[in-house]
Amino acid sequence: MFAAVAAGVTRVPVLLFVIVLAAGCSSAAAPVQATRSSQRTAVDGRRVIPSAAPMDGLDVASENAKPGSRNWRIRRLGGPHEIEGFATRTDLFPGQPLHLAVSTTASSYTVRAYRAGWYGGAQMRQVYVSAALPGRRQGASALIAATYTVTTAWRPTTTIDTTGWPPGAYLLRLDASTGAQRFVPVTLRSQHAVGALVLMDAVTNWQAYNAWGDYSLYHGPAGESDFTHRSRVVSFDRPYDGDGQGDFVGNELPAISLAEKLHLPLAYATDVDLHADPHLLDGARGLISMGHDEYWSTAMRNAATSARDRGVNIAFLGANAVFRHIRLADGPLRDGADRVDRMEVNYKRRYGDPANGKDDAEVTVDWREPPVSKPESSLTGTFYECNPVKADLVVTDPTSWLWRGIASAGTRVRGIVGSEYDRVNPGVPTPKGIEVLTHSPVQCRGIRSYSDSAYYSEPSGAGVFDAGTSLWVAALDQSCRGCVTTPAGSALVAAVTTRLLTAMAVGPLGASHPAVGNLSALHEYAGDPIAARVNAG
Repeated sequence: MFAAVAAGVTRVPVLLFVIVLAAGCSSAAAPVQATRSSQRTAVDGRRVIPSAAPMDGLDVASENAKPGSRNWRIRRLGGPHEIEGFATRTDLFPGQPLHLAVSTTASSYTVRAYRAGWYGGAQMRQVYVSAALPGRRQGASALIAATYTVTTAWRPTTTIDTTGWPPGAYLLRLDASTGAQRFVPVTLRSQHAVGALVLMDAVTNWQAYNAWGDYSLYHGPAGESDFTHRSRVVSFDRPYDGDGQGDFVGNELPAISLAEKLHLPLAYATDVDLHADPHLLDGARGLISMGHDEYWSTAMRNAATSARDRGVNIAFLGANAVFRHIRLADGPLRDGADRVDRMEVNYKRRYGDPANGKDDAEVTVDWREPPVSKPESSLTGTFYECNPVKADLVVTDPTSWLWRGIASAGTRVRGIVGSEYDRVNPGVPTPKGIEVLTHSPVQCRGIRSYSDSAYYSEPSGAGVFDAGTSLWVAALDQSCRGCVTTPAGSALVAAVTTRLLTAMAVGPLGASHPAVGNLSALHEYAGDPIAARVNAG
């Protein structure tokens, strides 16, 4: 589903490769008063952070002391339309009704709700199971020809009371009486984020790649070669393809499990919440962007940038973040349907987008392209280059606070660079004083380059980390499903991520860990005047 084209940019004496990706890489309640804990927990014997006191009914330690459910995974998918469904909202607050629109050829089905966490390594806990519900096949999908948008007019078939459910990321498993199963993801959003790390589900990214009904933002019915008939607008009013979980299990679940294992103060939200609620990050300690987080609206980016400038830390635990510029729009008006932010708009081209020439700031090109022209690097610190690659991660700066005592210079973490990667590129807008932490040789589409993980700090005190590889979160999963790295490699990535998240929970990273610019120390940038200016914090 990915393709890239090279656009080489040459500077003397440094050759910088800028490889541009051509194809891929809710309403809020008022915040409530925070409950602050006087309890303190030691970190590395040097610092203290607030313990994970109950927030919105979420006591992370107590929650994860409950027994997990190791049988949460799907055992049999069944036929293409044997059972499938979607939630009528991407997120809701605990206690709000959860409406599911389900279609099945089976005579009945049940719904089981699993909350993501640590749970002794099980990663999920069952919080709900329904009685047997009558099954029925809902109408076929419809295609909006002007934008190649697949949508459904399915009506809600069941309503679930979420009272007593803790905030978190959930997978609802639909179990048909025939034995077929599918997932439906949904997020129970926290009422506030004061003093917490916000774990953000990237539902706009899941939907961009969702090819249910044969159309996604990447291709039409003929598959990956059918770029002409790709959707320009995709709808949340349809199931996810495959097993129904979007990108959640591979790109987000391992990070959530680790964060909950550490008993950190956590809050949950989706990127649609970040778009809709400019106060989402008020009082937060940090924002965690997990895995693959490519699709960002103007409101999302403005909210994250503003939070950073107020001292809120950000971690991008992946690559290719903040690459595609999107708009969100309301869905069609019909009985029983939630409409707000149910359509995701991304033309990928300037021409053809109705906003072109009318509202250029909202044209849905890549963020770096005109007329928007705001490269992701000004927020993430790194610049997306290319895919696909598969390479080892190479530690460059073992003196940094993140790697100190964990690895030495030249340590290689097997196989976790890929399939997409970022690089620090001083030829584009880059935060001053950026610190390159790993600098890993790669070869992508015949061109030799590097994948970088990097860190920078802001005058506000905020620190921003970018992993620079889309396999970082997958490497955290030591259950070895797919085994992107060795057990030793997984342990190294987990150790660095543990240090990062724990330090983010303390407060502004830059206050205790100011970035040490080292860009000009890398041999290919030595003597380059642009690199020297970026290096000067």
